[in-house]
Amino acid sequence: MSTALRSSPDLGDGTFLNPVLPGDRPDPSVLRVGDEYYLTYSSFDASPGLTVWRSPDLVNWAFVTCALRQPLSTVFAPDLVEHDGRFYIYFPFIPSPWSDAVQEPQVWVIHADSPEGPWSEPVYTGISGAIDPGHVAGEDGARYLFVNGIRRCRLSDDGLRAVSPLEQVYDGWRYPDEWVTEAYALEGPKLFRRGEWFYLVSAVGGTGGPATGHMVIAARSRSVHGPWENAPGNPIARTWSDRESWWSRGHATILEAVDGTWWMLSHGYRNGYRTLGRQALLEPIEWTDDGWPTAPARDLGVPQRMPAARGGAVEPVAVPAPCDDFAAPGWGERWVFDNPGSNEAARARFGKGLVLSGKGTGPADSSPLTTWSMDSAYEVEVELHIIRDAIGGLLLYFDDRLFFGLGWDGKEMQSYAGGIRTHWREPAEPGTSIQLRLRNDRHIVTGWHRVPGGQWQRHGVRYDTSGAHSATMNDLKSLRPALFAAGDGEIVFRRFRYRPLTNGDLV
Repeated sequence: MSTALRSSPDLGDGTFLNPVLPGDRPDPSVLRVGDEYYLTYSSFDASPGLTVWRSPDLVNWAFVTCALRQPLSTVFAPDLVEHDGRFYIYFPFIPSPWSDAVQEPQVWVIHADSPEGPWSEPVYTGISGAIDPGHVAGEDGARYLFVNGIRRCRLSDDGLRAVSPLEQVYDGWRYPDEWVTEAYALEGPKLFRRGEWFYLVSAVGGTGGPATGHMVIAARSRSVHGPWENAPGNPIARTWSDRESWWSRGHATILEAVDGTWWMLSHGYRNGYRTLGRQALLEPIEWTDDGWPTAPARDLGVPQRMPAARGGAVEPVAVPAPCDDFAAPGWGERWVFDNPGSNEAARARFGKGLVLSGKGTGPADSSPLTTWSMDSAYEVEVELHIIRDAIGGLLLYFDDRLFFGLGWDGKEMQSYAGGIRTHWREPAEPGTSIQLRLRNDRHIVTGWHRVPGGQWQRHGVRYDTSGAHSATMNDLKSLRPALFAAGDGEIVFRRFRYRPLTNGDLV
């Protein structure tokens, strides 16, 4: 498999530049295990889900595994924790709106002997009507789960089920009414212990909406049972102006590094590029003399000092561009299905290309394979071959209501924009094989096609995708390169390429 070079967040000079994990990595939860760190984040409607990454220093991350192999509807806001040498991921899921089953969110858990798996099948904790779980062991030795609100219940000793009802335990910190936010939305509790204090880190202000909405607040108590005292310096972190490099900063985990320093991992949108989703941001934490966390780095768009790694500096690592020759599955690291069925992976066969069985009639109902966009400008390219009665193509895909790109059925080119097939009929020579290319130049998308080995023919229409994001679609996703196969036949995909573009490439 060939790869395209991407810049590492580790600048190699003792500093790093955010994001530390590019692309849509919302609601990150991070855990230190000995000298290493593990991270997972929301997968929403993608499967396999709850991907796990490993790092020696919180900056250089490498993919490890997918903890949730089979889809469980909309999965988000996980908490990755360790208790007595065993590892757990608590997560809420919301059933699909058309489901006849449970309609309110539930909290589930998976567990493993190692963060690298294998992970168990999901277990329902018995908690419903709640999201954003946060686990902590109290001073009494019992285990507790906090959820949005902020409410709390006690867990069984094995951590797999609730043994008490949810009760209100903390009412949050109220920001001034004149601040421009989406909603109050007290959520995302993450808990840790430092010295004699328990710390409760939460999010308020709403994860979407205005750039200045989302923020991080903190409270503390000498007991897991409260009472909780708000930090005098709240909010710990916030986007104060839409002129800043990162918008909607929030949903944070605070943890101690191997050298005793403290760090905060959160998410945020790059200024002007909500289409890329919420990316993972790292910043240092300092402590006041009276024991409150502060985040002094007001501008996360400039280099920050590197965290220490046990044994010294490590070689900088970049998250690779998701190029693929499809010799073997790249589940989780390169590809996930959007809105999949219970056995969606059975549609895909890898070897001499990717053979993808058709599903549905077009992009909207085909459960396309999607990968991550990680750059403000990039090109994606793929070759496809049609087997029997099928249509396949290359998309920039937000969800089943909004996508852009090209489709091919062997007879004519299909053009998609705004989530529909457009009136435009792009001329193309009939045949079973075609190569497709899409260029996203800072939201402006151009398409090309050619017979394999021939001359590229530019599509007659360009599209502006700047509005393809959560604030307009009310769906917390991102605009991602995607492959789709629909109809009764199959599509063979070969040589997928993702190429980051610099200003020089765009001249």
